[in-house]
Amino acid sequence: MTITTPTFDAKLDQAVREKLVTARIGLLLKAPFFGNLAARFELVNADDWCPTAAIDGRRFYYNTKFVSQLNTKQLEFLFGHETLHVVFDHFTRRIDRDPKIWNIANDFVVNDTLIQEKIGEKITQVQICYDPKYSGKASEEVYDDLMKNAKQVTMKMNTLDEHIDFADEGEGDGDGNGDQDGDGQGKGKGRPVLSKEEAKAIRDEIKEAVISAAKSAGNVPGNIKRMIGDMTEPKIHWRDLLPQVIQSTIKNDFTMRRPNKKSQQMRCVLPSMLNEDTIDICIAIDMSGSIGTEQAKDFLSEIWGIMNQYNCFNIHLWTFDTKVYGNAMFTQDNKDDMLDYVPEGGGGTMFECNWEYMKEEGIQPKFFLMFTDGYPCGSWGDENYCDTMFLIHGPKEIKPPFGLHVHYEK
Repeated sequence: MTITTPTFDAKLDQAVREKLVTARIGLLLKAPFFGNLAARFELVNADDWCPTAAIDGRRFYYNTKFVSQLNTKQLEFLFGHETLHVVFDHFTRRIDRDPKIWNIANDFVVNDTLIQEKIGEKITQVQICYDPKYSGKASEEVYDDLMKNAKQVTMKMNTLDEHIDFADEGEGDGDGNGDQDGDGQGKGKGRPVLSKEEAKAIRDEIKEAVISAAKSAGNVPGNIKRMIGDMTEPKIHWRDLLPQVIQSTIKNDFTMRRPNKKSQQMRCVLPSMLNEDTIDICIAIDMSGSIGTEQAKDFLSEIWGIMNQYNCFNIHLWTFDTKVYGNAMFTQDNKDDMLDYVPEGGGGTMFECNWEYMKEEGIQPKFFLMFTDGYPCGSWGDENYCDTMFLIHGPKEIKPPFGLHVHYEK
């Protein structure tokens, strides 16, 4: 469908901008956290490509026809909606998920937060995604549920707003509501596209803005409080923690060896390091959710690099979803084969299957390391069987009930 660029109506645009400014002031007075963040966005007319509204972390894009239909409280809801997309870092969390269903999942999460926090008034002029069953859930959880009926979801659901893309992801998925003529595309030559570098810079800016807004606001939603806590607590990168954890499985003791000729000549007995223990760990990679082959290979490459520092190790490696696949044993003799390991799986997620497998096979590792998106169907596993660490490829608010945990970052 060819989209005709509308004639710019300066008078209408001025009236719409005044409405937006009024709504933003109201949001600042009623919900300072949201209002402080909304106040930092530049207002940009986007009639040529955006049928409703959009945000890129610096600019709030609006369609004059759409905004003119909304009352002040609905505009407060709209500002809150766009603000939360940025606060929740929806730009960069998609990874390789289906863009349309990911954006719909994000809208379920955002709209639920706004309704729970009583921000503005729900927009009724267009369809919005809201279902109480998703209350309190992260976008990744909602996405996994929506993917069970992906075809039906893409046919029946749309997002409230347009979602901005990265430069290497094409022109967009066109899932906005506002094209009332029927195709929901809302594309135009003025549509912005973010580079990965821009997205990272915006992410850093928003992090500072969120912390600042929280300090000046008296009432901050609970899920955002937890996120701010993760932002401000000291961090250790998983690449730094992993070798420390592996090293901790080795018991190195200074023992007295028979003196060599050099020490005899020095008339002393020198202690020598006897490394009598072997590194013995199990590694499981969850292939049911957001962890793709690229992330799995990155993780295994890091393990391989660490193992090159040791002479004696046994590593059991497998993948899993609801059952274990492809158990392989790696030692110093075949460690290079780890780089060619092919992950299997892709169904549901049952963490317990790993502990069941170890018990059935008589495997008792000194340490168990799981790379997962952090969404088990059921329990997290047997905390008493062995020491465990979870490397989580998911939102920072995911925290296992036992063991060490650290979140995956490139």
